[in-house]
Amino acid sequence: MALGRNRRRERGVDYWPGFVDALSTLLLAIMFLLTVFVVAQFILGREISGKDEVLNRLNSQIAELTQLLALEKSGKQDLEDTLAALQSSLASSESERSRLQELLDSGAGTADAANAKVGRLTEELDAEKQVSARAMSQIELLNQQIAALRAQIAAVEEALQASEAKDQASQTRIADLGRRLNVALAQRVQELNRYRSDFFGRLREILSDRENIRIVGDRFVFQSEVLFPVGGADLDAAGQAEMDKLAAAVLELAEEIPSEINWVLRVDGHTDASPLTGTGRYRDNWELSSARATSVVKYLISRGVPANRLVAAGFGEFQPIAEGETPEVLSQNRRIELKLTER
Repeated sequence: MALGRNRRRERGVDYWPGFVDALSTLLLAIMFLLTVFVVAQFILGREISGKDEVLNRLNSQIAELTQLLALEKSGKQDLEDTLAALQSSLASSESERSRLQELLDSGAGTADAANAKVGRLTEELDAEKQVSARAMSQIELLNQQIAALRAQIAAVEEALQASEAKDQASQTRIADLGRRLNVALAQRVQELNRYRSDFFGRLREILSDRENIRIVGDRFVFQSEVLFPVGGADLDAAGQAEMDKLAAAVLELAEEIPSEINWVLRVDGHTDASPLTGTGRYRDNWELSSARATSVVKYLISRGVPANRLVAAGFGEFQPIAEGETPEVLSQNRRIELKLTER
């Protein structure tokens, strides 16, 4: 049995040392390759870095050459411009030289022309001297005429002074006449006021101081209800009776007022602010007030009052004597006013 076990041990092979050797060899080879790769990378890096530096130097040299080329081109352009200017100046000089040569050639002819011109100017000067002599004689004649005109002006000034003196006297007389006229007008106004007062006094006596007939300022006022029906312009019986009294007073006054006082009795018609319907005889208050004033004037004329002493006017509702819309106010504004005044 012991012999059998020994044989089995002899037949078993140990591979592990060989495997370790192979693995070591492989590692050494890999390390060698890595070392070679690193060295190669280092060498290539240096080569590439050197080439970059060379390339940068080449680029800078190219830039410098480009700048030099641009400067050369600019210098060439300046030289070309200078050359063109010199050529232009040369052409101008040639043209000026030609002109001077032509002037030099024509110098002889110019001298002859100048001599001819001098002769012509001499003749013109002689003619001017003759004209000056004639002008001097004319000036002498004008001086004589001026002296005569001055004498005439002096005579006119004397006449003007005399006229101004007369005008001043006339102005004085006109001022005196104006004062006298104002005094006369004031007297006429006073006389007319006196006759107006007498006229109003007589009317007051004749009309018995009725409440709806009154004096307002310088006017004698009749309420419309005294003379006319509502909305009408024809005098009713009571209104005609009042107008008969008025006509008698006016006729008496006409005999007393001097003929030189140009007086008139103005009859003014007024209405209240109530509008008309427009469908009746009168379209608005203008027509109604005018018709009432005209009706009074025509009636007075029919009673013998001279027509040239009467004036009719209508004012509608636009000159009220009281403000408001109450029946009393409206009644006051519906009226006929009589005023004795100058024409």
